[in-house]
Amino acid sequence: MKSSVLTRYRVMAYVTAVMLLVLCGCMVAKYGFDTGEDVTFAVSQLHGVLYILYLIFAFDLGSKAKWPFGKLLWVLLSGTIPFAAFFVERKIVAETLPLVRNTAAEPAKA
Repeated sequence: MKSSVLTRYRVMAYVTAVMLLVLCGCMVAKYGFDTGEDVTFAVSQLHGVLYILYLIFAFDLGSKAKWPFGKLLWVLLSGTIPFAAFFVERKIVAETLPLVRNTAAEPAKA
């Protein structure tokens, strides 16, 4: 597996997790303090688009790493739970990095 597959996943995991936290803050402002409705709408739309990209990259990584369906589902859903993506990303990188290193160590096929 190429390292770029893991890098794309890592970047999108962090971006999605940060945007979800920003969205949570916007929701608190909107419903708790009755302010920032336009900002909340813009952030929610941006998070939705970024989450779709996260789903694509996580699915790509999962298919190349040959994860079972339950693990793939957990990784995909971690982008919807505040703070979960940070922890799941760490675990996935620790498990997937040896696959990337093994591929890099193999000689190139002609």
